[in-house]
Amino acid sequence: MEPLSLTVIGWLYTILCAVALALGSWLVIGVHFSGEEARNQLAKRVIEDAVLFGIWTLGLAGGIGVLLEKSWSRPVLELFCWVLLVLVTLTAISRFRAAVPPRATLGLSLTLFVFPVAALCAATIYTLRAAVHS
Repeated sequence: MEPLSLTVIGWLYTILCAVALALGSWLVIGVHFSGEEARNQLAKRVIEDAVLFGIWTLGLAGGIGVLLEKSWSRPVLELFCWVLLVLVTLTAISRFRAAVPPRATLGLSLTLFVFPVAALCAATIYTLRAAVHS
């Protein structure tokens, strides 16, 4: 299997992470202006939200670093991919277990979401490691 282009990887993660951060910011701002109860719920989740923003910022930094050919960028982007794999998998398992039976449709939709994310992360990790050895 031929590794992907580092430029493609850099742009893909830069754009993906920037969109995720913008969408997350928009959602948090929207919830903040939704009323007192929504603000209370938002305040209870501030640590989780901050961690998620930090993870997406890590991916953004890794993507930009790959584009700028910085030495630290490949390990940062690989770390982001591993963390994303774990989070997506654990979230899918948690949602599946929390759903009431029958769960076949939910299982299929979660699988259709998790596998492309896993494939992209695996291809990225392979590309980043191949670039180190070349």
